Amino acid sequence: MFFEGSEKKVEMVTAPEAGSLRALGKDFWAGVVAKAQAEILDTISNEHCDAYLLSESSLFVWHDRFLMLTCGTTTLVDATLYFLDHFPLDHILFASFQRKNEYQSHLQKSTFEEDIDRLSKRLEGPAFRLGHLDSHHNYVFHLDKPYQPEADDNTSELLMYHIKGENAEYLRAEGQTVEGIRKLLRLDDILPDFEISDWLFEPFGYSLNAIKGDRYATFHITPQEDSSYVSFETNMDLQKNPVVPVLLEALNPGCWDLIGFNANQVLPEQHDYLCMSRCDLPLNCGYDMRFRHYQHSGHATVKAEKL
Repeated sequence: MFFEGSEKKVEMVTAPEAGSLRALGKDFWAGVVAKAQAEILDTISNEHCDAYLLSESSLFVWHDRFLMLTCGTTTLVDATLYFLDHFPLDHILFASFQRKNEYQSHLQKSTFEEDIDRLSKRLEGPAFRLGHLDSHHNYVFHLDKPYQPEADDNTSELLMYHIKGENAEYLRAEGQTVEGIRKLLRLDDILPDFEISDWLFEPFGYSLNAIKGDRYATFHITPQEDSSYVSFETNMDLQKNPVVPVLLEALNPGCWDLIGFNANQVLPEQHDYLCMSRCDLPLNCGYDMRFRHYQHSGHATVKAEKL
């Protein structure tokens, strides 16, 4: 059974005159999510943020910004344009739209180029590809408008492929539980004191949102053996948190991407992988984007398949 785990992502920051995005209410955000052909499964909130767990990934809403991730064959560009229908351009201080290459891009309802063609009619800005076209790569488009993020405004994305080993087999097995997955991912170690909302899909697949103050984290696991994909994203300082080494050890991916926006990231001191491609891209919207693609040395060995 194939499912496209690779995600699309939109993030926007609004001006004070736009009012609080949280005050728009759940019904408004359910409408945004519906435009992407997804639905809200669960919600958690604190004084800073509303975190919506979706049928296809996640939505986080703060007073002055929102972040939405969708996977599968969702149409995130439609949700983005729907949001823009409700706000004049001068109320948008920052906007970015990302898209990762898909395992089976022919099943998608649009390409990145088609999405950007539609967005560019509303938001003027440049687009880039980070990574080799014939390997894992990431596209980004952003509003061409000066913006100065806060000093602690950073984002890290760890995207893992071809997970293997005992834990990967558990994630594909019958009888798995939410508690079992939480233990496997060592959530007590990497998300201490976070409020968690998670969901176990049938026959397998797992999503999680977590919030603590204005910090957030989100997990999405598509464990299918031939097209496994795991994403983790957070605005925590990864120099102070062992997320990357813990998850690489737990899931043993054949290869992975590490993407950062104004982020300092620490890799394990002992490792057996190579950096296959890297790119540092200063964006003229206040963020320095960093892309690294790594491959485990053993991932180069493949089995012959009888035709």
